[in-house]
Amino acid sequence: LFGRYRGTVRRTGLMWVNPLLLRRRVDVRLRHWRSEPMPAADGNGVALRAVTLVVWRVRDTAKATLGVEDHETYLRECVEAALARVPVEPLGTVRSAADVAGDTLTRLVAADAAPVGLEVFSVRPVRVEYAPEVAAAMHRRRIAALDAAQRASVLTSVVDSVEDTVTRLTMRGLVELDDYERKVLVKDLTVAFCAGRGDTGA
Repeated sequence: LFGRYRGTVRRTGLMWVNPLLLRRRVDVRLRHWRSEPMPAADGNGVALRAVTLVVWRVRDTAKATLGVEDHETYLRECVEAALARVPVEPLGTVRSAADVAGDTLTRLVAADAAPVGLEVFSVRPVRVEYAPEVAAAMHRRRIAALDAAQRASVLTSVVDSVEDTVTRLTMRGLVELDDYERKVLVKDLTVAFCAGRGDTGA
């Protein structure tokens, strides 16, 4: 009335309200808001796109009504500001890191939303992927890392097989080798095992 806030009615049932008062209905139920892809970055500064799910509600109806005009727009800006400060990781890489990032995002967004009467329960990344401009390069890097790991595993297996073969031959007395003959045998067995694994993989 005349630009003054009179109060919030939370009671149910019949009541008399001055007809001159301007009344606004405010939804105080729990709400879920899913963001569009937003810019983010991982711990190394690589560009990402993150989609977050925010669980929130209006706690203080007076602050929420008088403080901001559009609650979801305000939440989007809060989430964007938090993503600029918190590094995130693509989902499926390091689960504990994703949980820590979600907890940090929740704390930051809740602190920004509290002054305008909003209560934020959780802010969780539901989809995190590399930005289009770096996606191809990161895919090639992952493939290279997998190839290097596979080569290291194959080499370890071959070395173990060669060592086991030479040890069995010498311990059973099947052959007597000096240092030069041992080196030649190891070389030949290594080449044979590597060639055999290459044929199997093909």
